Amino acid sequence: MSVRTERQSRQRILVVGAGMAGVQTAVRLREQGWAGEIVLAGAEPHRPYDRPPLSKAVLLGTAAGTAFEVDFDALGVDLRLGTAATALRTADREVDTEDGPLPYDRLVLATGAEPVPLPGARGVPGVYLLRTLDDAGLLRPVLAGRQDVVVVGAGWIGAEFATAAREAGCRVTVVEAADRPLAGVLPPEVAAPMRRWYGEAGVELLTGRAVTAVRPADRGRPGERVEVELSDGSVLRAGAVVAGIGARPATRWLAGSGVALGGDGAVLADDRLRASVPDVCAVGDCASFPSARYGRRLLVHHWDNALQGPRTVASVLVAGEAETPPYDPVPYFWSEQFGRFVQYAGHHGAGDELLWRGDPADAAWSVCWLRDGVLNAVLAVGRPRDLAQGRKLVERSAVLDPARAADPSVPLKSAVR
Repeated sequence: MSVRTERQSRQRILVVGAGMAGVQTAVRLREQGWAGEIVLAGAEPHRPYDRPPLSKAVLLGTAAGTAFEVDFDALGVDLRLGTAATALRTADREVDTEDGPLPYDRLVLATGAEPVPLPGARGVPGVYLLRTLDDAGLLRPVLAGRQDVVVVGAGWIGAEFATAAREAGCRVTVVEAADRPLAGVLPPEVAAPMRRWYGEAGVELLTGRAVTAVRPADRGRPGERVEVELSDGSVLRAGAVVAGIGARPATRWLAGSGVALGGDGAVLADDRLRASVPDVCAVGDCASFPSARYGRRLLVHHWDNALQGPRTVASVLVAGEAETPPYDPVPYFWSEQFGRFVQYAGHHGAGDELLWRGDPADAAWSVCWLRDGVLNAVLAVGRPRDLAQGRKLVERSAVLDPARAADPSVPLKSAVR
């Protein structure tokens, strides 16, 4: 046994958060040779599970759950369920929980993100969020009963829930304060074709209207439990309201700990995913990191980031900084909505050149973003080959011929100069 391994065998790594990032951190630590104790503390009472199916199979009742197939006992991981962190005391190297303090030698913050609640809707019956297995369980009867639903927010989660609700036979209205779907993610010309998807699926999309009040319905048809007042003075009545207006890092419990947070609430990790205090790392939805590739700090609330980051964290904790390359992935995510498979890789900026591959009126098309000829990002709708090739080209900082890249009959890899 090496000196380093012998020293580590007497230490405890505490991983706070038992979602994808936390579970993968525990797995990668063992794979990379961590010989010491690993404690994995999760706030929910359920065995750790995958979240993407919550807005699809779990919501529709075609899957009871999505627990990770991980044998924590075989890995020697002490799994503590229903153990929510309430405070971090770095001077004492302890995390306070509702069940008492948990000491650590090394700490990994993997608490993920929490949904932004609908303002003024606290305590109103029939108002829901969709982030956890329990949330999906509460919403399943809504879909099974084919209730009228109002979805607030035309982002990724709003579109995915609206898709599932229509599939279940619900009447669905989506309300968006901006003038288009995905306004905070995609430029107007790219988001514009997606508006049509709502109508084709039988979903009413109301844009440019903010929610000003949510209250119990005191009149209307049977089954209408909630009233939603909009900024134009109109009132919608439904059996359920689902808020999909964004998520924020679940880091409020770190107040006063000395861990530096950004204005968005994310832990300000460095390029090896280390926090600002010694022996603390942060990974997944709760942390931002500096990207040399894009010249800015990124906060990535997507599954792939929670899968990839733990490799870096485990390497830092087991092998050390010198043997760990910087964490600078090409962000990737996907969404299944209105019968379409949408994928995105990279990160685009306002100054990037936008190239279309195909007609957005068709079932399949893609968009590329170039900066000085270098492919920065690609969005693919029903064109998985474009995404697969484009992702590799983004990783290589490949320079493309714009004319060839704009020809959908030319494989992206064949457009490289």
